[in-house]
Order: sequence, then structure tokens, then C-alpha cells
Amino acid sequence: MASTTAPSELDARPFSKVLRESTRAVHEKANHSTYMDALLGGELQLADYTRLAVQYYFIYRTIEQVSDRMTGDEVGSRFVFDELRRLPSLRRDLAYLVGADWESAIEPLPATMAYCQRIREVSAEWAGGYVAHHYTRYLGDIAGGQIIRRLLENTYGVQGPGTLFYHFDRLDSAPAFRDRYRARLDAAPWSEAERERVVAETLIAFECNVAVFDELDAEIGERTHP
Repeated sequence: MASTTAPSELDARPFSKVLRESTRAVHEKANHSTYMDALLGGELQLADYTRLAVQYYFIYRTIEQVSDRMTGDEVGSRFVFDELRRLPSLRRDLAYLVGADWESAIEPLPATMAYCQRIREVSAEWAGGYVAHHYTRYLGDIAGGQIIRRLLENTYGVQGPGTLFYHFDRLDSAPAFRDRYRARLDAAPWSEAERERVVAETLIAFECNVAVFDELDAEIGERTHP
């Protein structure tokens, strides 16, 4: 049911804009974590990136399992896009980066397990929680993820498999898709209180990503400074 209170900032502006601005600081925190700064600075080994790709496998497996359940939800189904699915690409990437036995060789970090549990729990009770995590991951991959794709190609010499996670060939136009996605955020039938919940959960989603980056950085530190 729509809110009956007076319009607030969340009501007065497009929700997609409010969501982006409300999460800008934590987004920057994630982008400039120690791990990401080192990765984007070309300071890490390819194996260090591989550990990130492994964590993405568990995260996206969870999100896309939830996507399968959201197809019958009035709101959640609006954010299920088969053209975004990353698991097929991640499987090919990990076969290249880890080896043919990658499925038995990988495991999630504790932060990744907590992240996946959060996605499952919040999505089970509320489609807005699913959207918060979906938005945080996929829109970032379409845009900022392309920097990592170029890094893998130019710094680490990885072409094709190993970089496929960042290829969105099924999108005719990435900018047009982002506009369409934001329009769905604006049109979602959430009350003011629900929009506030989406913002709050999106902040949590970014913090979950930061926790994964921090654990990856700690692993690197243990390896280089035993």
C-alpha cells in the first residue's frame, strides 16, 4: 500500500537517483578498499584476482538461485534478466584460471558465506532485499567492472576465458540497459518506508562486498608477511 504521509526526499525525486546518492560513500569505500586499490594498480598477482573470481562464483550462484525463485514475484520478477546471468561465464573463467577440477578446488571465504546467507535470508522475506543485492552487484559489473576487464587483458595478458565475467554481449547497449533498470527502480510500487528499507539493504550489500575484499587482502598479507 502506498504511503499516506507527506512526500519526502525519497518520494520527491526518482528513487534510482536517491539510491545512487544515498550509497555513494559506501560505494567509494568498496572501490577504494586496500584490495581493490592494489588490484587496479596492477600490484597483485593473477592468482590474487582468481581468489576474487572464486568468491564471485559463490555470490552469483546465490543471487541467481534467488532470481529463479523471483520469477513469480510481482516486484522481484521485474529485476530478473536472463541476459545478465553470470554463472555460465564464471564457470568458463574458473576452468581457465583454476583448472579443469575447479569445482572441487574452490571454497568460499567466511565473509563470502555470510554475504550469501544475507542474500538468502533477506530475499526470502522480501523482494526488495533481493533487488538491493541485485542492483549492487550487476549494475556495478556492467559499468565499473569493465575497468577490471581491461586490467586483466592489458596487465595480466588474459584474453577471452578469464575475463568473460565482464562481457555483457547479450546487452545491445549497456547505457540503455542501465536506464531501463533505473526506470524499473523508479516504477517499483514501494512505499516510502519500503524505499528506505531498500536503501538500508543496499548499504549492507556494499558492506558485504567490503568484508570480502578485506578478507582477500588479509590473505595476501599472510602470504607476503608470514
